[in-house]
Amino acid sequence: MGKLISVIIPAFNEEKTIGECLKSLKNQSYKQIEIIVVDDGSSDSTRNLVKDFPNITLLAQSHKGPGQARNLGVVKSKGDILTFVDADMTFDKNFIRDLVKPIVEGKTIGTFSKNEMVKNNENIWSNCWNINKNLPRDRMIAKNFPDEAPVFRAIIKKEFERVGGFETNGQYTDDWSLSRKLGKKSTVVSGAIYYHFNPDNLLEIWMQARWIGKNEFISGNLLRKARSLFLYNLPMSFVVGFFKSIANVNFYFLFFKIFYDLAVFTSVVRSFFGETKAK
Repeated sequence: MGKLISVIIPAFNEEKTIGECLKSLKNQSYKQIEIIVVDDGSSDSTRNLVKDFPNITLLAQSHKGPGQARNLGVVKSKGDILTFVDADMTFDKNFIRDLVKPIVEGKTIGTFSKNEMVKNNENIWSNCWNINKNLPRDRMIAKNFPDEAPVFRAIIKKEFERVGGFETNGQYTDDWSLSRKLGKKSTVVSGAIYYHFNPDNLLEIWMQARWIGKNEFISGNLLRKARSLFLYNLPMSFVVGFFKSIANVNFYFLFFKIFYDLAVFTSVVRSFFGETKAK
């Protein structure tokens, strides 16, 4: 019998995607898993949808962000290895097996996969999202990405607990905090294919860009705020958007870039007034 793997899923208003996520986890070739969903104060039907699935632990908290939700999930977990995924992901049937294999073999304390594919790559706004990140339309992570990363998809539970888990300020970069505390990065695995939804409508783009704009690298200290106010202002957005829309033969991108950057710019401005970092 293999080691028990605890799969932790923070969920905030994920009624659109949580069902597919849970179905693909239930279909894993590695069977020794427990699935824990932590509802992060959803106002939609996320919790009711999770309740339709048998043998899944459902926890709930007020809206505090994914870092806090993941930490709560770990407290209630029973596995020797933790796996952290999002509610808008789906997974190849061998994802868990491939992800934890080097950990089980004692080769590393934690892993990640570069095989993060775009689930909705036929959507025009999803394509714009990837153009903005300088990625091909079907990938979330470039093939030439380094073989170490600051984000852990899977990690030994004792190592997680030793440093006290994730920081819990609700930031977009909360999942980087574990690597900082450990002083180590995760190591890449082969296989472990999974799929992630890009924002595919203007409301989702606005909400995600607003959250991204709250992170420490964009609206942290005064110098970063000043830099961001320059990079994300309207004239700069128009120039970058115009040339990249021509280069990629996607004229939706000009509108996307202005809209996305306006959301980030708004977050930077509001950071001066102490806006919460949570999504």
